[in-house]
Amino acid sequence: MINSISPFKLTTEPVQIQPKFLSNNANQAENKASFGETLKNAIDNVNKAQIESDKMTEALATGKNVELHDVMIASQKSSITLLTTIEVRNKAIEAYQEMMRMQV
Repeated sequence: MINSISPFKLTTEPVQIQPKFLSNNANQAENKASFGETLKNAIDNVNKAQIESDKMTEALATGKNVELHDVMIASQKSSITLLTTIEVRNKAIEAYQEMMRMQV
């Protein structure tokens, strides 16, 4: 059955391609999240990673059935997400300070 499917099959039907910049404003409003919402979601994800790491570390310390490598992976994920968040914050502050130094 798989041999009967050809990746080179040609069709005579026209292909409708709609560029992103021509989409209607209703779709753009639905798909766009504000900067504040995006920032809140990112911080929530960092918080979830920290909570998951804490839960897994506590489970390992209390002797529950948790693998050490899973705990270490969760710990590193939370550490990396926190460090990335801190660096993004530092870059945003640096950009703000640079704009404030500009003469208008």
